[in-house]
Order: sequence, then structure tokens, then C-alpha cells
Amino acid sequence: MGRLTTHVLDAAHGCPGSAITVELYRVDGQRLELVRSAVTNSDGRVDAPLLEGAAYRSGVYQLQFAAGDYYRARGTPLPAQAFLDVVVLRFGIDAAQDHYHVPLLISPYSYSTYRGS
Repeated sequence: MGRLTTHVLDAAHGCPGSAITVELYRVDGQRLELVRSAVTNSDGRVDAPLLEGAAYRSGVYQLQFAAGDYYRARGTPLPAQAFLDVVVLRFGIDAAQDHYHVPLLISPYSYSTYRGS
């Protein structure tokens, strides 16, 4: 059975990105449909897959990570307009694949991602 998972690592502090709000949207043309909202745990992971079962289907999806809120809560100095306030990742899922893992490595001024395992 297929599933979509994610986790966040804070490269600026060398630790998991905990208590980060993550929103998953299904993209339909110009329309975004909120599928699930979650908060990362102390290990920087969402406790359950963001998609699984009947909800896991092919399509275009968008993950949004509230990075600015995370760094403000940590007391990290940011300008009034944070460079990375919300990190948006848009990607496609082919439901024939069993597992998509989308990790995010963040700092206040950069991020990287990849399709993990």
C-alpha cells in the first residue's frame, strides 16, 4: 500500500525541525485542495503518513512548511520579512510507486529536498 511521508531537519541548528506546521495540498489546475495539516514531532517527523490508503493516488501535490514560524519560535533573529517564511514544494506522485518520502533540510536562508526512501 502506498504512502507519502516527510521529515524536516534544521541545518542551522543541527537538529530535527520539531513543531513545524506542514500542510499537504492536492493541486487541480490553479486550485489547491487541503488534504492534511500536521505538526512535526520532536524527531522532525509527522507521526503518520500524510497520504495513504484510498487517499494515495497519482497527481500533483504541494507541501507547505511554516519555516518562518519555526525559526521565530526558536528565537532565531529574522528580518521583518523572512527570506523563507513558507517553503513550498510542488511535486508529482505516480501511485504505482509504493512510497514517496519528501524530506526538507532548512535554514533561515536556504533549503533542499529530494525524493527519499
